[in-house]
Amino acid sequence: MSKPTILLVPGSFALPEFYNEMFDKIRARGYDIQGIHKPSVGLSAGEGRPGAAPSMYDDAAHIAKEVEKVADTGKGVVLIGHSYGGVPITEAVKGLPKKERQEQGKKGGLVNLAYLTCLVPCVGQSAKDVLSKVPDDFKTPFTIGEDGWMSHISAETTGAIIMQTQPIELAAGWVKKMPKHSARSFADPLTYAGYRDVPVSYLFCEIDQCIPPEVQQAGIDMMEKESGNKVHVTRIHADHCPNFTAMDETVDWIVDIAERVQRQ
Repeated sequence: MSKPTILLVPGSFALPEFYNEMFDKIRARGYDIQGIHKPSVGLSAGEGRPGAAPSMYDDAAHIAKEVEKVADTGKGVVLIGHSYGGVPITEAVKGLPKKERQEQGKKGGLVNLAYLTCLVPCVGQSAKDVLSKVPDDFKTPFTIGEDGWMSHISAETTGAIIMQTQPIELAAGWVKKMPKHSARSFADPLTYAGYRDVPVSYLFCEIDQCIPPEVQQAGIDMMEKESGNKVHVTRIHADHCPNFTAMDETVDWIVDIAERVQRQ
């Protein structure tokens, strides 16, 4: 197989440009990678979007269109989700796997689903349901406006949870750059188990406080049970934002997935 294209769906409140330094390192190793700006995330720091706050299904539909665009060029696609991004990438898979598209006479398609320390619900569960298993001490505090958009209450508190390995000034600085996020998207239940359809990889961050190890492991165990297939798990000593704090290890993980896909 030729080199796949890699599409990454950021976590909640996160913009694609937050991953730019990591993207540059992956491109330097010969792979095309792009970030997807989800409808559920606002357009700039501290802002939402006009109109009704989008749903998780809006995110999934947008992701599916982006995957389809690449697939229609004949390329294989590795789809990566970070944190909340694990929910809509799972929902988006229907009709996208390369094998399924080939049976329909179409080119390209999804060849790997990858979870970067993610929320992974089973069908009928939402991101909110998975987060209910996180200890209260590690739940990032936010407020929901009348417009349905969530905002962080304290950049310092959130920063200390998601990037506890970094100086608080640096961690809080990144939180202050975050837009608002749609509250509705966290409550929408999964309707499609995309992890049943394609090979799955997982970057397990061993000191993540936002999605603690036991929550990550429960998601992996559930996917293996539901799909009947092993999840290819890579474990690193990292917090919730390894795209900043364990960048080289995260780059290695993504490149390794792309290389394994090429060998298939």
